Amino acid sequence: MNPKISIITVNYNNLDGLQRTVESVKEQTYQKFEYIVIDGGSTDGSAEYIENNKEVFDYWVSESDTGVYHAMNKGIKKASGEYLLFLNSGDHFYDSKVLERNIELITAKDIIYFNLQVVEDDKIFIKDYPEKLSFSYFVNDTLPHPATFIKRDLFQKVGWYKEDFKIVSDWKFFIDALGKYNATYSYINKPLSTFYIGGLSSIPENRIVKKKERDEVLNTDYALYMQDLEDVIAFRNTLNSLRASRIIKLLVKLKFLNKF
Repeated sequence: MNPKISIITVNYNNLDGLQRTVESVKEQTYQKFEYIVIDGGSTDGSAEYIENNKEVFDYWVSESDTGVYHAMNKGIKKASGEYLLFLNSGDHFYDSKVLERNIELITAKDIIYFNLQVVEDDKIFIKDYPEKLSFSYFVNDTLPHPATFIKRDLFQKVGWYKEDFKIVSDWKFFIDALGKYNATYSYINKPLSTFYIGGLSSIPENRIVKKKERDEVLNTDYALYMQDLEDVIAFRNTLNSLRASRIIKLLVKLKFLNKF
């Protein structure tokens, strides 16, 4: 019988982060999952650490790859769980009982997403997500892959992560799954994992790459949506300006206008 979930960790030359992630997985009080580690041929001791802890993993490999999304695709192809969770090197679970508390909620939907604890320098906060997703939401944001379970079969329908993208392939997968393939989803308003800001997308020079990749997807695959969205945003801005107007507020107060 296949495990209900497969946890996939991708790593490249991040031994400290890898140790933090693996220890978090080992400490879970719920252990009925498959654990896969894909290392990109690290030279910082990561490969040796994986070898020394190989009893923890159902599958592992340390070999060169073309990037993080190539590695994630390798993990998908090896996974046998019904749902996949990408807990990449450096990420870790919120606490040792988070899987035990929530495993029964991982069911039915194609995508099940939780909140994410974020650590940025000396700041720690919980990032929550909308219960209802929309195209306009994905224009500016995405779902947290360390806190999102994805049905393995959904990759067969939508396709693998785009490997020639450097930063936004997981975002592209979500917007395609929901926008083109009507994937079902549910939101669990609780934190699942912890993420440390400082990855590829947070490096200043990569922000240009991120925007270029996102614009390529939006302007190629969703051009009509973008035109509608621009009209909606313009209307919303006008409406917000009217609501903020002192004259409009006075007219509403005097009941010359209904509140809108």
